[in-house]
Amino acid sequence: MTNSSDSSPRSHVSTATDAPLRVVVLIGSTREGRFAPVVADWFLRFAAQRDDLELDPVDLAEHPLPDVVSPAAHPEAAEVTGRLAAADAFVVITPEYNHSFPAPLKNAIDLHYTQWQAKPVGFVSYGGLAGGLRAVEHLRLVLAELHAVTVRDTVSFHNAWESFAEDGSLLRPEIPEGAGKAMLDQLGWWGRTLRDGRRRSPYGA
Repeated sequence: MTNSSDSSPRSHVSTATDAPLRVVVLIGSTREGRFAPVVADWFLRFAAQRDDLELDPVDLAEHPLPDVVSPAAHPEAAEVTGRLAAADAFVVITPEYNHSFPAPLKNAIDLHYTQWQAKPVGFVSYGGLAGGLRAVEHLRLVLAELHAVTVRDTVSFHNAWESFAEDGSLLRPEIPEGAGKAMLDQLGWWGRTLRDGRRRSPYGA
């Protein structure tokens, strides 16, 4: 005879815990002639090989947001807001402009608050000699203020235009793919842990 106390509650928790993480991949550059699509396309192909992630790319160039932050609702931001709210984790793809990250990305962050809370964020950066890492360090400070958790390992492309072939493939894939696996492994651990924590007790409640 089956003991009913060993069935539904435990199996329900296991299913929820094992479900793929919904990861919003936020593409932060909107500049004309941007290199972002090359980096984003590579990352999305790379991350799609994992069965523990469900990817949702949000390209800010395709989703213009209001540049006036106010307490009033922003209907034009509703789609992006909903997708950020539904995410379990984020990966931000950013270039480095003048030692920091792009203004449209800061705007997208500032227009939201609870959508970031108690969720992990990973980074893929690109640029010149610094590989976008100064932009990443600034983003860590900003996202900490929003109660997000940034993972340690990042993917960075130094002199990014020299890293990709004309078809968008990596010329030397070993280092970026190794860094990408480490970053996504950390994102997955934090994503599952924080998702479970939010289900048990809403953050800030």
